[in-house]
Amino acid sequence: MPIYEYEHDGAPCSLGKIFDVKQSIDDKPLARCPQCSGKVQKIVSRINISCPKTNSELRDLGFTKLVKRDDGVYENVTARGNDSRYMVKGKNETIPDLSKTISD
Repeated sequence: MPIYEYEHDGAPCSLGKIFDVKQSIDDKPLARCPQCSGKVQKIVSRINISCPKTNSELRDLGFTKLVKRDDGVYENVTARGNDSRYMVKGKNETIPDLSKTISD
């Protein structure tokens, strides 16, 4: 069941200024708060769409993905050019060169 966000038009109650309500997609939007009966309006919320990317796609999009391999050791699975494949704690030369991916 989807979760919708509502905002109090006036003073908030114990639910807060903005609160969530689990409703069926077929239910009408609330006009009143279920807690205090104050006027509320439905607000547009952020959504999350998960589109898994391969390591190559992440690299092409400019991301760096580090995977923990051991205590203080991370594998850079999106290594570019001369980047070190492994990043080791305390060894600055193994840190990925972000100037290759970050620009103004």
